Amino acid sequence: MNAQVGDAPYFVSNQAAETVFDMDEAIRALQRAYAGPVTQANSPSRTNVRGEGLDFRVLPAAPAGSRYFGAKMMGGTFQPGGAGFKGAGYVIVLFDREKSEIGAFVDGKFITGYRTAATSAAALDRLTAAEPIRLGVLGSGFEAATHVRAFARVRKISEITVHSPTRERRAAFARATTEELGIPCVAAESAEAAREYFRESADVVLTAARSRGEKPILFGDDLRPGTTVVSIGSTAPHQRELDASVIERCDVIVCDDVNEVTEETGDLIAATKAGVSFRDKCVSLHDLMSGEAQAAVDRAGIRMFKSVGGGLQDVVTAGIVLDRAVAAGLAVPLPVHFDH
Repeated sequence: MNAQVGDAPYFVSNQAAETVFDMDEAIRALQRAYAGPVTQANSPSRTNVRGEGLDFRVLPAAPAGSRYFGAKMMGGTFQPGGAGFKGAGYVIVLFDREKSEIGAFVDGKFITGYRTAATSAAALDRLTAAEPIRLGVLGSGFEAATHVRAFARVRKISEITVHSPTRERRAAFARATTEELGIPCVAAESAEAAREYFRESADVVLTAARSRGEKPILFGDDLRPGTTVVSIGSTAPHQRELDASVIERCDVIVCDDVNEVTEETGDLIAATKAGVSFRDKCVSLHDLMSGEAQAAVDRAGIRMFKSVGGGLQDVVTAGIVLDRAVAAGLAVPLPVHFDH
């Protein structure tokens, strides 16, 4: 669906994006985008700018065949002593190929979370057989909840077990998931209870909660043969959620960006330091979607999707949101004009 975009650029708010977002459409669009040409030319790695007390990232992309190209920009400043962000903002700037001008500025906060879940679901759809799954979840925050709902769009989930450090949060997650999705979801009362469920029952394990102190929360002996791991919580060199033994046990590791996953994530950096060989097991999300990696996936006993996010995901999802927001009358024309 391509709505008629006017001469003035639009602004799409976070609320408008949430109103018009369609998970099924996003999953299908991302599968198509990653099945097409994905290179450093049209989907380069992010640029990071780090200054005193600040972090600024630019994630550009020009998806093949898409009306829109552009970049997401994310910036934030740190609390004194490095104790987390004071605040952070996200904006996705879309350029319109048809009009050869800026098409929109899209608030990227909502899109960032939901495009991550849509990408993981797109990968899961190709990594697992089309049959019901039993799901184990580490984490009970926004990303964990969003991922469970996205997974439910591509697979029937028969049961869910969740664990996170705070009893109240994991219990609330279990209640909300059961009520909203109608899927039995129970909260494991200890990390060991969750690990026992993974070893005995889970077909898919989602790790969406970095540990306190950046220590691994999932280990190789937690995984039974045939498990698929989806790891989204370690996207920077200092972040950890997977022990090196998980990397060692996986037979294929699908990466949305192979270079960034292998060089920029704490989990893979730690695996390298531990002497774990994994580069020959890594394939790109493009390889998975195009079918080039199908033989490796079919041979694999334990599979993993490891995500750092990327501009392709932002631009594809923001383009869908823009078209739907314009059609719904929720995109605001800006009273500005850029000279050519």
